[in-house]
Amino acid sequence: MNDVLIVGGGPVGLLLAGELRLAGADPLVLEAADGSVRRKRSFGLRGINGRTSQSLRLRGLTEVLREAQSAMFDALAVKGEADDTDVARGLLHQMKRNRARGHFGGLPLIEEESEVRPGAAGGFILEQPVLERILADWAGGLGVRIRTNSEVVDIVQEDSAVRAVLADGRTERAAYLVGCDGGRSVVRKRSGIAFPGTDATMTGRIASAELADPGAVRSSMHGPGGLVNLSLVPGEISTIEFDGGPGDRDAPLTAAEMQASIRRAGGIDVTVTRLDDGIRYSDNTRQAVTYRQGRVLLAGDSAHVHSPIGGQGLNLGLQDAMNLGWKLGLVVRGAAPESLLDTYTAERHPVGERVLRNTRAQVALMRPGPQGAALREVLAETLEIPAAKRHFIAMANGVDVDYAPDSGHPLVGRFAPVPVMSEDGRALLVGGSEEIRAAVNGRVRVVEDDVDPDAFLVRPDGYVAWAASDGGTTGLSEALELVAGPGGTRV
Repeated sequence: MNDVLIVGGGPVGLLLAGELRLAGADPLVLEAADGSVRRKRSFGLRGINGRTSQSLRLRGLTEVLREAQSAMFDALAVKGEADDTDVARGLLHQMKRNRARGHFGGLPLIEEESEVRPGAAGGFILEQPVLERILADWAGGLGVRIRTNSEVVDIVQEDSAVRAVLADGRTERAAYLVGCDGGRSVVRKRSGIAFPGTDATMTGRIASAELADPGAVRSSMHGPGGLVNLSLVPGEISTIEFDGGPGDRDAPLTAAEMQASIRRAGGIDVTVTRLDDGIRYSDNTRQAVTYRQGRVLLAGDSAHVHSPIGGQGLNLGLQDAMNLGWKLGLVVRGAAPESLLDTYTAERHPVGERVLRNTRAQVALMRPGPQGAALREVLAETLEIPAAKRHFIAMANGVDVDYAPDSGHPLVGRFAPVPVMSEDGRALLVGGSEEIRAAVNGRVRVVEDDVDPDAFLVRPDGYVAWAASDGGTTGLSEALELVAGPGGTRV
């Protein structure tokens, strides 16, 4: 029997599989695709925000991400001076300077030069197939098993296991199963986990298309019916219309439909001469009431869906994987009680709620008409206030997450305040007196720190589980039990 089945081999499933492997579990990834290519194509670019880049730095992936981004910049010929009229390309230039921190409803979030810390993990921007390849190579190097042509159509919970039923009639059993199978998750539906939220109010379209007059569309245009944007990827154009949402999302997108959408949204007379491929999306916004039901757990879009505006969905899912991986690994190994899995929903559900709130706000910010235009002007002025800008940057990058808001120590529950590496997925003790190091007794790796005199214990996902400001060890044994299992168990 398998330790853990992961349904879905996208970025979230791959990162989770690697985290489980580091934690000592043996996961099996069930991927519906045939594996000949990781993805047919991916429209647009995917932003890896500040917190996720810090998490991936923990695992030693920063350099490969940087190389992939540099290759993409070269391919897009991002050089010279930025064109002030080209919002998207201007953001890329700021990213090369490690100042771009994403956007909020189309309003750029640029950190001031004076606030950029040396070595700060500012984020990356990549095509999704490239990110998937990087994570697949990393997970594969750890020994993760990925089985393609394995579409899951049903799951059955048993007393001591869970079964995945495949489309071809095969079954796989495991102690636990995690659904990373997207917004239409079979795992969530077959588990009976409620998925409340709000229906779509808009239709987004993005296509690889050619216009008779390419100069008719600027980089970003607010028109009478919505928005028209040119992607940083050459040949890609997108629209957003606030029309109540798409009908059949899966029907082929035609050149005629895209042309009509550009005309309605932008108020411009254009002709689409060719359309190679395209997709629709919406702002359907929902969240699972719980991320765990018995032996079944949810991560990524299986647990929450929302508008892609602001690019926070991928990062939210990757952070789910970081939070769940070490916990499920300890439970599977018998080094932690099953109740540890309840902290996954307790910690991640509020974070998801907050992201759903701010993505709804971004949709409202982008609505056409004089009210929407006035709101954008007011918020743009607000973002000129340094404290307000820092607030929005923190929110958009997930760096304001606090898993222990009622803790008596400001570090506990927050991400480690100094850059640390844990390529083997172990918990870390940073700094500390000889007494504290003796109390740890080899159960976690000790990291020297000449910056902060106070010791703190870092969970495998980079968040602080314990900190001491008086040099004492009060609470340390309980924190060690949490991150490393019973005494003597090595992470």
